[in-house]
Amino acid sequence: MTTDLAVAPATTVPRRRPGASLVLWPLLGLAVAVGAWWAATIVFAVNPVVLPAPSDVADGFRRYSDTLFKELGHSTVATLLGFALSVAVGVLIGVAIAAWRPFERMFSPLLVAFNAVPKVALAPLMLIWFGYGRTPVLAMAFMVCFFPIVLSTATGLASTPAELAELARAMDASWVQTFLRVRLPAALPQIFVGLKVGLPLAVIGVVVGEMQYGETGLGMIIVQTSGQGDTATAFAAIILLAVLSIVLFYLLTLAERMALPWVRATTSAR
Repeated sequence: MTTDLAVAPATTVPRRRPGASLVLWPLLGLAVAVGAWWAATIVFAVNPVVLPAPSDVADGFRRYSDTLFKELGHSTVATLLGFALSVAVGVLIGVAIAAWRPFERMFSPLLVAFNAVPKVALAPLMLIWFGYGRTPVLAMAFMVCFFPIVLSTATGLASTPAELAELARAMDASWVQTFLRVRLPAALPQIFVGLKVGLPLAVIGVVVGEMQYGETGLGMIIVQTSGQGDTATAFAAIILLAVLSIVLFYLLTLAERMALPWVRATTSAR
């Protein structure tokens, strides 16, 4: 006796495509935050010097828009330069830690200790070493954001899937071939995690540096306007810094998706 088994056709669950919700939900969150901010200034009758209303911030932005955008350009350039320096040095140190065990044992404790030191505590020394200007600002950005890049690079290179490493050995690949064809591609998702952690930290480092010894940038504007009691313009500068961080972060996320399309194709990442 034979039985006919009806085989159900394979069905695939369509992946939901991002649509207007990617824009609408952030806009809704922004509207709620601004509304709560505005309501707090009205209900509690907050002194504008302490907490300006959104309308005051908008007026400060309108009055000093040219200066704010000019200093935003300086802060953006400093952030990108400091971040690029951190990537170059951090990736090299991470590769050295993952490739050579004595290097890891010698310098990992020093890196952890250096990362634990509050960078603001080094501000007086950096003023002595570098003086005023862009150099100490870049140095502050570098010190703040390079450790996550080192850690993510070393972690990614040290966690190569065993089957890939065994395949490379079976094919008699050299160390360089194994690194370029196997270990580095496998480590890239983890490295990008460190980059996405480090990039906002670079903005923080730049602002701290500009507040301490910068001659340009939004950090300098915040110090000057706050000292003059113009907190509305200081808030406008802070908002521009937040926008800068958001834009740079999502540009880096876009670069990650373009460089690693196989990650989204082989995982359940949305």
